[in-house]
Amino acid sequence: MDFSEEWKSIWPISSVSTPPLLISSNPSLGPLFFNPSPNTLTPLFSKPSFSSPPHLPPSSFLHNRLHLLRCPNDAVLALFPVGANSDQVGFLLLSVKDSSLNVRADRNGDVFVSTKRLKHRIVQILATPIGYSFSGNSDSVGLVLACTMYAVHWFSVKIDKVDSKPGLIYLGGKVFKSCAVVSACWSPHLSEECLVLLQSGELFLFDLDYCCSNSNFKGNRLKIMWDDADCSEDGKWLGCEFSWHPRILIVARSDAVFLVDLRFDECSVSCLAKIGMPGVGELVHKEPLVSFSMAGSDGFHFTVASKSLLFLYDIRNPLVPVLQWSHSIDKPCYVRAFKLSELRSHSKNYEYEEASESGFCIIMGSFWNCEWRIFCYGSSFQDPKGSIAYEISKFCKSYYAWELPSELSLLGNECFCGTCLSRKEFLKGALPVWVNWQQKKDIVVGFGILDKDLSALLYEPDNFGGFTLIRLMSSGKLESQRYCSSWDLVKKSEIAHNDLSDFKDYLYSMGNLEYEFIKKFKYFKLDYLYEYFWNADLAKLLIWNMKKPCGGPLQEPFFSVEFHDLILEKLKDCGVTRSSPVSDVFRDISLPTSIHEVAWRRLWSGLPVGLLQWAFSSYSEFLEVLMDRKQVSLEFLIVPDSPQLPPFFLRRPSCRSNKWSHKVQRDDALVGPVLPLPMLSLLQNIHETGRFDLEEADGFSFQEEVSLQCKEVMKVASKMAVSESSSELHNDHAVSLDNDREETWIDTQSLKPFYLYDQQPFSTKCSRVDPKQDSGYKDERFATLIFKKPKELVDGARETRTGLEMFDELSSVELKFDAPAMNFKEKELQAYKVLKRQFLKSIRF
Repeated sequence: MDFSEEWKSIWPISSVSTPPLLISSNPSLGPLFFNPSPNTLTPLFSKPSFSSPPHLPPSSFLHNRLHLLRCPNDAVLALFPVGANSDQVGFLLLSVKDSSLNVRADRNGDVFVSTKRLKHRIVQILATPIGYSFSGNSDSVGLVLACTMYAVHWFSVKIDKVDSKPGLIYLGGKVFKSCAVVSACWSPHLSEECLVLLQSGELFLFDLDYCCSNSNFKGNRLKIMWDDADCSEDGKWLGCEFSWHPRILIVARSDAVFLVDLRFDECSVSCLAKIGMPGVGELVHKEPLVSFSMAGSDGFHFTVASKSLLFLYDIRNPLVPVLQWSHSIDKPCYVRAFKLSELRSHSKNYEYEEASESGFCIIMGSFWNCEWRIFCYGSSFQDPKGSIAYEISKFCKSYYAWELPSELSLLGNECFCGTCLSRKEFLKGALPVWVNWQQKKDIVVGFGILDKDLSALLYEPDNFGGFTLIRLMSSGKLESQRYCSSWDLVKKSEIAHNDLSDFKDYLYSMGNLEYEFIKKFKYFKLDYLYEYFWNADLAKLLIWNMKKPCGGPLQEPFFSVEFHDLILEKLKDCGVTRSSPVSDVFRDISLPTSIHEVAWRRLWSGLPVGLLQWAFSSYSEFLEVLMDRKQVSLEFLIVPDSPQLPPFFLRRPSCRSNKWSHKVQRDDALVGPVLPLPMLSLLQNIHETGRFDLEEADGFSFQEEVSLQCKEVMKVASKMAVSESSSELHNDHAVSLDNDREETWIDTQSLKPFYLYDQQPFSTKCSRVDPKQDSGYKDERFATLIFKKPKELVDGARETRTGLEMFDELSSVELKFDAPAMNFKEKELQAYKVLKRQFLKSIRF
């Protein structure tokens, strides 16, 4: 049996019971859990303009939105995107004075903002310190790189020597018009160099010293032949980093990781990791890689993560992972390695100093899903101190996982007890499906770990050491908090456990945009709607309200005689009266209409004029609604001028205002419906039957009334519309597409003026032998459409129609042109004939 390190590394930590490369319960490692100290939570800065822009998509949280740049005189510069579209670089200067972290803002108490607006949302900010005069500016302390989707921009950071005021000087930028930017990085060897990776796999190397001196930011396009690297076409590029040499690069894709050697004339590309890697037996992973980062400062190790696994690789031993963990993080996007001594600094106890200096920690997680884990690893501490094996382990770079991965709470005020976790899931489930719970919670959108020498100036030494976290919240707050290493992970927080506040709006803040409308919203309690949809007790609710005594003086309803005549005239124009048969309602069909819509029009036409006056009126007849001791008028849609029955198609809103004045007069147009049809139909039933008791209210059902009308409409449609056969109309009502013929459209002998068509063949496979075998749900009231035949004129009449009305012969939709009358001449008639011939050949229903 092979007990080599390669064999041991194929067992993922925390996915098997006893992985060979796991060191657990070893006291010599020291405490490896990190808990936030509640008493050290310190608000540093908070401004509304500092918050994240509204409606940020999840893709905006793939990168850390906060970057810390170390500056002279015990200070650090916090950099982050700001602006209505996150298209500017904002910054604050944090300095240590008298054991506290002071914040330097601009003269107005707001964040410093770069004068250069990048015009596109910033997705990544990176900074690097420089220890020399850059471009002749002795005040420069660092360089900043800001990436948008298709461009990269560079800034120089300066600190004024007189008043220590920070500033950003725009150096230049490079726009990539043909391809998006995937990632960028600074060189750890030459601070003025940076690398940019494009979505196409192209790499650009920029030397800012050369670019600034020549005012040329074109960069050097690296000639890399990815075709020879056995790259698949489906892979997506993830990131790029510098390795141990300034001309050795590591580039990651979703299916592989490559080492690019540019030290010689010819570029050399070799594979370091690949999905389905050979040489590791049957246990190979096939998940795409989603995140990539270097691990450690030696330039030899890097980490990649898939949807379920985290890998640690050594470029000196390619294709075989050094370690791998099962991480259980949903969509991880951030991964970075730290030395354990940075996270366990400023300790009273020096017993675990050697383990801290030799160990590493990988912080991995997702900003959008608020999940974070710490993965600790290092050399073996299982051998007795002073033994030969112990001395050899100092030089042997075989790494072991130190304990299982542990949770890390970046919020610092979370409670992980069962009650709080359950309550959190219930609150998430209570939100509408179109609202992300992240938009209702103050989440961490960026963080940085303060240098250990600055952290030592802020706090007293801890028992086992810790670190200071600077975090940026979605609400626009910048906070600092101390994390202490411990032997146990604190699951229950007394402060967070007692906080029962619900979700709030954080990612919906308007930023710097001015909201032009009233921010106070009003809501109406529509009792009839609730009763109609849920309890089906609309009749009882209406009768109960009609019998309820009125709190104020009764007002006689006023109806204008002019509006009475106007309603009758519109019904007359439609050719419909209350005593008209159902066939008269078909005259109002001007476009494909469902059976259900025709039934509703029949119900509208059957209402008495007295109820129609309740449904349609003008603003002068409306009683304003009392709300917050103010009279407020409601808004409705204008009834179209063209003769048609409700429900109306394509209407315009009326011109009205909450406060009428001599400048904004009341609109006298006919508007409505003011009351819904179910309520009007119920009032008609009460008036005709005289039932006004709650016990008798159960006898009315609007749904049954609609069903009866739909059956009557279907019966009439079978006589007035052309379908496949009269027998199928009453049973399946499915019209086969195989029987469609062009002659059906031009058959002048048919006396039926309508077509009846069923949409069911497009949605499910309808059986023509046995309709009951159809597994899809079908409601013929909505699936069956009825529409007019094109107008077919006799030859003698055709000669008199030479204008726009000729299009009525082609379309089943009644066309009404808002244009003056015109006559087609010879060229127009020829074009019309060609159009008609093409239309009759291509039309299919």
